[in-house]
Amino acid sequence: MSAAGQLFEQTAVQLDGLATQASDALRQRQPRKPICRILLGGKDITRNITPRLISLTLTDNRGFEADQLDIVLDDADGRLDIPERGVTIKLSLGWAGAALVDKGSYIVDEVEHTGTPDTLTLRARATDLRAGIATKREKSWHQTTLGAIVQAIAKANGLTPAIPAWLAKQKIEHIDQTSESDANLLSRLAEQYDAIATVKQGRLIFCKAGDAETVTGQPFPACLIRRSSGDSHRFNVADRNAYTAVKAYWQDVRGAKKGEVVVNQDTKFERRATVTKLGRKSKRTKLTAIQQKGIEPSSENIKVLRHVYVSEATALQGAKAAWQKLQRGVAEFSITLAEGRPELFPELPAQVQGFKPVIDATGWVLKKVTHQLGDGGYTTALELETSLYNTKD
Repeated sequence: MSAAGQLFEQTAVQLDGLATQASDALRQRQPRKPICRILLGGKDITRNITPRLISLTLTDNRGFEADQLDIVLDDADGRLDIPERGVTIKLSLGWAGAALVDKGSYIVDEVEHTGTPDTLTLRARATDLRAGIATKREKSWHQTTLGAIVQAIAKANGLTPAIPAWLAKQKIEHIDQTSESDANLLSRLAEQYDAIATVKQGRLIFCKAGDAETVTGQPFPACLIRRSSGDSHRFNVADRNAYTAVKAYWQDVRGAKKGEVVVNQDTKFERRATVTKLGRKSKRTKLTAIQQKGIEPSSENIKVLRHVYVSEATALQGAKAAWQKLQRGVAEFSITLAEGRPELFPELPAQVQGFKPVIDATGWVLKKVTHQLGDGGYTTALELETSLYNTKD
């Protein structure tokens, strides 16, 4: 081959390589394409829905506030049928080229058609919050455990109970369910124990709020939230929540006893064996508060609980839970991610990076996650609260 031919061949190879690099660079600069998969009544309608999709919003809550799915569709040509209420929608979210994330099933309970231009809005809520758990009941629970109550309610509603072993052992002296739904009773117990009660994928979950671990005790892997990933953020510390202690009152009507308990940052909790009338230690244990330092009375910075508890033990548990809840609520942080992350869900621990040092150094847990898909792409809005660890007393 002549020198000119060799030069031509080398140049062609170089140009081909440069073209490949340019193509790869262009491909890397191209924005990722968000995609979703929607099944209505078991039928895949993604192909028909996608060209008409104006917006899709999924709000993932914790507790018995039902997860909500809103889908707004373009009906300018009037060809869309209005679906019946009660039909099931199954949703998956993600990005082209990657596996989609199953975001659960929802029941359509509201349909709205507006114009002009004509649009059809489907509003659906989590299917697991079935009618039974909201039905009012009459029942008294006496000398039992938190786990026994959760298991009984789960069984009555066709659900699988999921509660950490240490939390299930918590003793319940007495509680009345008077013209009250199972959901409301569980919410009441959750507030008393600073826990979360919710139903997800056929499971009745009762777990410690902000604990950042599964019901089996395995820690959730922390997600990393970088400032460069967000469109906007907000950090807030409110002095109005900066209580220095929590006070709770109790009154035992049968024993004609009453009193108060106070919990603050210097309170240490221990479980000690109870003593029988003969002075012997029993197998039962009692949560005891040990005050490391004296508490200076102040009406300005002590939060007083309105509820009067039936015993000193339940008052102590209520004050402890309220104190831990206050500590998580001292600081709040929210951010909207420019590229949605379908794998995120409430109670997942989070580490933030690229903000102020005090923000980056704080342990966070996701409180609410909102996925939104529309003309602006796919974004995820996060609400976070400070996380507490090692609080299993």
